[in-house]
Formats: sequence, C-alpha cells, structure tokens
Amino acid sequence: MSLRRPTRPAAAPLAALAATLLATAAPAGAEPVVVTAAHMVDVLSGKVVDAPQVVIDGERIVSVGHQGDAVPANATRIDLGGRTLLPGLIDMHVHLTGDPTFSGYRGLEYTDNFWTVLGVANAAKTLAAGFTTVRNVGTSDYADVALKQGIEGGFVPGPRIVPATYALGATGGHCDSTEFPPSVNVPSPNIANSPHEFRALVRRNRKYGAEVIKICMTGGVFSKTDSVGGQQLTDDEVKAIVDEAHMLGMRVAAHAHGTAGINAALRAGVDTIEHASLADTTSFQLAKEHGAWFSMDIYDDDYILAEGAKNGVFAESLEKERTIGRKQRETFRAAHQAGVKMVFGTDGGVYPNGFNARQFVTMTQWGMTAMEAIQAATKNAAEALGRTGDLGAIAPGRYADLIAVDGDPLKDVATLQQVRFVMKGGKVAKGL
Repeated sequence: MSLRRPTRPAAAPLAALAATLLATAAPAGAEPVVVTAAHMVDVLSGKVVDAPQVVIDGERIVSVGHQGDAVPANATRIDLGGRTLLPGLIDMHVHLTGDPTFSGYRGLEYTDNFWTVLGVANAAKTLAAGFTTVRNVGTSDYADVALKQGIEGGFVPGPRIVPATYALGATGGHCDSTEFPPSVNVPSPNIANSPHEFRALVRRNRKYGAEVIKICMTGGVFSKTDSVGGQQLTDDEVKAIVDEAHMLGMRVAAHAHGTAGINAALRAGVDTIEHASLADTTSFQLAKEHGAWFSMDIYDDDYILAEGAKNGVFAESLEKERTIGRKQRETFRAAHQAGVKMVFGTDGGVYPNGFNARQFVTMTQWGMTAMEAIQAATKNAAEALGRTGDLGAIAPGRYADLIAVDGDPLKDVATLQQVRFVMKGGKVAKGL
C-alpha cells in the first residue's frame, strides 16, 4: 500500500504547530538534564521500571537509574510526574510527502514542489505524535533529503529521517506512473529494466542522499493497472539491487504483497519486506534464515475502506484493498506466531501522517502483546536500521529521544495515541 503523492495537514493550524515545536526546543546542551517520571518502559528487558531517572548530556543519555541516584549539581530537572516514559518511537515505513485526501487524479492540481511543503507540515505532526525517527521509503524530487536537511539544520521541526529518495521499479509496475495515456510523458528517473540499469539507479540514489534503497517487487494497491500480488522484478534484477546496495553499505526495503515476489526478494537478501500481505510458510522460513524483517501496515485497511472513495482513490485500488486487507492481517498473525522478526511500519501518507500510533491497537488485536508492539517500534526498528548504538531504547550512549504518556501503555496501548511529552536529542519538542 505505497503512496507516491503527498499530504494535507489534519486539524491544527500548521504554522502554530511548527512555531510551538520550535519555541519549546531547548538550546543544545549547556548543562545536563535529569528527566524523572513515575514509570519507564524498558524495551530492552521487556519490563517496567518504577521511579526512573534519566541523565542527559547534550544529545545523549549518560545514565539510567532511579530517583535519588546522584546527579550533576548543575543539572536542569524535568519531572513528568505520574506519567510513563518510553523511548522515542520509530516508524519504518512512511511517506512524509503523502496525503490520502489527494488520491487518484487530485494531486495533479498541485505544482511539483507543493509536496515538499506538505512534508514540512507532516514532519512536525509526526514528531508531535511521538515518532522521533522515521524511514521515508519513497518520494519524488529527493524531497525526503530536503526535509532531512531542513530538520537537521534547525529550520523546521521533525523526526530523524532515513531517506530512500525514489523507490525503484520496472516499467509499468507499482513504482511507475500507469494512470496516464501514452501521449502524457511522465518523467521516470526511478524506472529500469535490467540488472545493469538497476545497479546504476542504486548508485544515483545514494549519490543524492538515499540511506536505504526501496524497491517495488510486486504490484500494489494504489497503482491503477497492475495486479496487487504479481512479481514485477526478475530474480536477477533484485539480486543486482541487493548486491549493489549492500556493497555500498545500504539496506534494501522491498514493497511486496504477492508470495512469489516476497520469496524472490528474501532469497536475494533484502533486509525488510514491506506489507508482506500474502507471505506463506516458505516466506516465514526464508525470513528467519536470512534475518529479514517484516514491516506490515495493518491499520491502513480501516482507513482506506472508510475514506478512500471520498478521497478520490481509484475504484480499482479500492477493490484490491478489499481483496488484500483482511489477508494481510491474517498473515501478520501467522508471521508473528512463526517467529518472524517484525518492525513497526504504517505507510503514513496512505492515512494522515501524525496518526501513526493508531496501528498499535491493531497489532495487539492481531496477536502481539502491547510490549511486543512497542518493541517493534523501538528496539526492533533500531536493529533493522543498524542503529542499536544510538536509537530505539532509553540506555546510556543512545540519543535522548524520549516520550511520555498518561497511564500504562502496557494495559492500554491506545494511550500512545495521546503523547504528552516529546524530547528529541535532548531538546524538548512537546510538553512543559
């Protein structure tokens, strides 16, 4: 369920939200900061710690202990009272420049760079929702790199971004523009048709800022003319992509709904399977053998079927969603039971960005415990990114990416939909 076109802000005025986030960001690291709360979810041990105390110096966590432990004399204190502290959340599959309300042909009313502006709004909402890191798996015009640069430069608020830039695909496939007649020429800098051509595209994406390679291995829901499960890259093509990316130190995320495409991608060594709707027992075994992760956007079905027609989604796409949505959820449950490694990925942009946390409830309805769902969005995601040294847990040496919620998210995971406090890299982005 990938998207190629971007997003309109939901509810709150954008300028006000962005101004608030920037205004509440504390200046970087003049003195240590001590954060306390009633409880803390330790995702590494899978336990809850009472009366935690986190000491931060600059962007990083220095120590994690209990209230009453020694702290630097000059430390600034942030007491979150009765709230529960968690690591900043990680969404492994978003499109920050996407908005479902501009589905079908509606996006043609806007100029190309509009989507980057929209991405600025969505980045602010995503951070405010408690997602301090995202993997942006597909956009046009290198917009995710522009967002990353703007956020890191302090010009706009937003999460850490791992950009893929263009998603790579075959002529006529899910990553191509198939909704126009031959007389309409749409630039396709992401389309190739041989192993050699795909190797060149991997190199170009990396040259212009990609940190992960996204490929369209099978058809999709939102591409108008293809079969949702049909394989679209040959075994040789996907192997060339994976070999090239891994040689360059990059990981590969494969959009794949159909069984044959999923299994071919796993045999080629891809690192994550996105959607994985029709994965079978062979897929589960291959994923475990190769150490691959499943990233399954199982909340989306509710939103697409409820709002898609109103948003302008093609009738063909809605029919594909009716076919695939329930099966994907059943596959999610079976994959979890089989012991497949799983990360949290929502396909934000297919539903309004900023509502990422709605998926936690769906994950628990289809087999995960609340702790497992939270771990999928923290320590698992960090491992899948190769970032266990700085992301995914409240632990010494990692970035001071913290969130806090009222109540106990292990008893009611829906509390994660109302994040009250957000800190990213030692700076308060929401709350206080």
